[in-house]
Amino acid sequence: MNRKMIPVAEAFAEWRRDPDYVAAYDSLEGEFALASALIAARTRAGLTQAQLAARMHTTQAVVARLEGGQSKPSTRTLERFAAATCMRLRISFEPAASRPK
Repeated sequence: MNRKMIPVAEAFAEWRRDPDYVAAYDSLEGEFALASALIAARTRAGLTQAQLAARMHTTQAVVARLEGGQSKPSTRTLERFAAATCMRLRISFEPAASRPK
């Protein structure tokens, strides 16, 4: 079976031409930012997901779901994550691109 491989950047560029895709992608910006911050904190701490899970007294699957953006963690969970990675949790509000009317 011959399959043509398409580079990810090329596929992404094609998808970005679809306004529905762009709107859906942009609506997930917060989830992507949180997932990215969680992964960065774990990486800076030099921990695997399993090691972090042990420090948090949970399972690796829970850490994977947090980092995958598949769940919206509570503030308590984020505090446990921060403590386990020797970080401090800081939550802030930023101006939105457009204000609701």
